[in-house]
Amino acid sequence: MSEENKEETKVKEEKSKKNDNFFRQVWYSITKIEKYPELASKGLGKAFVYLSKLVAILAIILCIGWTYQTYQLIQDGIVYMQNDFPEFSYKDGTLDVKSEDVINISSEDSILGETIIDTKTEDVNIENQYRNQIEEAGSGIVILKNKAILKNPSVAGTITYEYKESFSKMGITEFTKQDVINYANSSQSISVYASMFLTTFVYSFIMYLLTTLVNVVVLSAFGYLTTLITRIKMRYVAVFNMSVYAITLSIILNMIYIAINIFVSFTMEYFQVMYVAVAAIYLVAAIFLLKDEFNKKQAELMKIAEAQAIVKKELEEKKNEEQKDKEKNKKEDEKDEEEKERKKNNEKEKNEDTNIGKDPGTSNA
Repeated sequence: MSEENKEETKVKEEKSKKNDNFFRQVWYSITKIEKYPELASKGLGKAFVYLSKLVAILAIILCIGWTYQTYQLIQDGIVYMQNDFPEFSYKDGTLDVKSEDVINISSEDSILGETIIDTKTEDVNIENQYRNQIEEAGSGIVILKNKAILKNPSVAGTITYEYKESFSKMGITEFTKQDVINYANSSQSISVYASMFLTTFVYSFIMYLLTTLVNVVVLSAFGYLTTLITRIKMRYVAVFNMSVYAITLSIILNMIYIAINIFVSFTMEYFQVMYVAVAAIYLVAAIFLLKDEFNKKQAELMKIAEAQAIVKKELEEKKNEEQKDKEKNKKEDEKDEEEKERKKNNEKEKNEDTNIGKDPGTSNA
């Protein structure tokens, strides 16, 4: 390989590494739709890694918000627990609140939304009723005998925590109301927040990744149908990769939505519709841009083909003229040769006639 080729290869590798930068890909996905074919050409693996990083950031923001809300809840809960909440105890996976009635705390009085505490029931139907109740409310928590069910407006569905599984990881087998108050006011509570952050992150990452992949599949199917309508020959995997980058802005908007919800609780009714619509607009725009580029290249190829045909015709005409000139020159040369031969023959005949006119026997004797 020559030095020039080595240098060219090196430049291409550096450019490829530069384009692989995650934040540069995010920027291109939002502001440079014309880069989609280039990004998609990097392959399915690179697209999946890019999507995983985006979802991981989304999950981290969600976990930060969830941990912050939990901290605020605990601080307010400590005050409420000391003054108004009944005695309770936990032992070997079972929570017992010393109250004969179900405790209901409205969403206005609880950071986590509607709160239901019932450690007496073991009826699955009642448990499902509680779950439906907080889902309809949009946010809330159900505290049962052996588990807690949480609903956050930023998360689809509910999250269930088994007491025994969660507390055993922290080495906790039993506690009372006073133990909780003492622990919450100590520096040891940091481990609870860390464990909660990690658990929420793993759950949120898996859930959002699966949800986002489903959205990408639906989006890519719509995009592939668009390519068929616009008569652009493109493999489905390329459309899928483009859909991954097209959904970038939607995910970032979701991040902003979650971040705002950390401090101000509100629900945007048609957010999911907007989420899909924004991604679809980006993908369709990229496909039509690709079609325009294809048409331009086709037009350029047609111009080149026309120019080549004209040049070819001119070359053929020139070749024909040169051939005619050669034939003409050849004929003239032949004509000259014939003329020379004719003159030569005439001179020869003339000389012969002269020799015949002389009498070789005549003498002056």
